[in-house]
Amino acid sequence: MPGLRIATRASALALVQTRLAADALRAAHPGLDLDEVEVTTEGDRDRTTPLTILGGRGVFVRSVEQALLDGRADLAMHSLKDVPTEQLPGLALVAVLPRADVRDALVSRDGAGLQSLPSGARVGTSSRRRVALLRALRPDLQATELRGNVDTRLRRVTEGVVDAALLAAAGLDRLGRAAEVTEYLDARDFLPAPGQGAIVLQCRADDASTIALLAAIDDEATHQATDAERAVLAALGSGCSLPVGAFATITGATLQLRAMIATDDGRPHFEDATGPATSGVALGRELGERLAAVAGVRS
Repeated sequence: MPGLRIATRASALALVQTRLAADALRAAHPGLDLDEVEVTTEGDRDRTTPLTILGGRGVFVRSVEQALLDGRADLAMHSLKDVPTEQLPGLALVAVLPRADVRDALVSRDGAGLQSLPSGARVGTSSRRRVALLRALRPDLQATELRGNVDTRLRRVTEGVVDAALLAAAGLDRLGRAAEVTEYLDARDFLPAPGQGAIVLQCRADDASTIALLAAIDDEATHQATDAERAVLAALGSGCSLPVGAFATITGATLQLRAMIATDDGRPHFEDATGPATSGVALGRELGERLAAVAGVRS
């Protein structure tokens, strides 16, 4: 079987996730040869500028996608939460792997949970969504900009630069750092980013053979749930810069979707919808339109 080149960021977490995807592909297609193509993104080069200034959601994705478009790679691995809803022409998101833990996790230096942190404690995060939810639950805490890879952010907690940090539970678990979690935050109240915890594989839209290989490892339930979450973002439009969260669960043939947006005053507003799992995208659009009306967003 001919070899394939898989483009990925060069961070420790991205490489672990790429190898998880490669293992799934080799299990489905014994004898498949896969080579990694490491790509440095703008978000990796600049670890101090806030993500909203650098370019937001696509800052960790576009350079990896360019490797596909340039023919340097045959497929690409992304953390789905980083992928913009507007696809570049000529590319397709094909396979979503079974989702890991969707929750956000708190890591604190002194072992205090979110409600036990002292007033004025500094909580590090680079996510505006996490900041909005944090302020809603504990307005007395100080949200502090915190960029860098997982190791860097955990080290900032240990060094006392911040008193605690908010990170994705899936990333901590995949890197073997779950033992450092102080508290897992309930995903229904502390809504994750759309697609959080999911790995997605992408290839050129006209590459039928690679699409067929990737389709064999697509997890239908995860794909349906994350499509619903991402439909919330798509309905809000590419110009929306407000913090958004979404989380879909599927029980039997029923999908439940909860979404939030933080308005200009920083307060999160929540909306819920339930329907057939096959109509998740329509439900996501419906919730996105409701959130847009509340926040005064024009799609």
